[in-house]
Amino acid sequence: MIGKLVRITRASIGVPKGTLGLVTKRNLGSRAGDESPWYVYEVLLCCLPSAHRERRYLERDLEEVEV
Repeated sequence: MIGKLVRITRASIGVPKGTLGLVTKRNLGSRAGDESPWYVYEVLLCCLPSAHRERRYLERDLEEVEV
């Protein structure tokens, strides 16, 4: 998913639902006793007043956009 254009499917403070972004990194997240790995993606957001803003999202909060 790194390098893919994605749409944010969950609104958060300062980032409305439907915002576009570019996935720049993928980090492995884990908790004690967690059997299945999950990933946290760093997304460079587009279309926001402050330029070059990165946020972290879970895969379930991202939707890949076909170009």
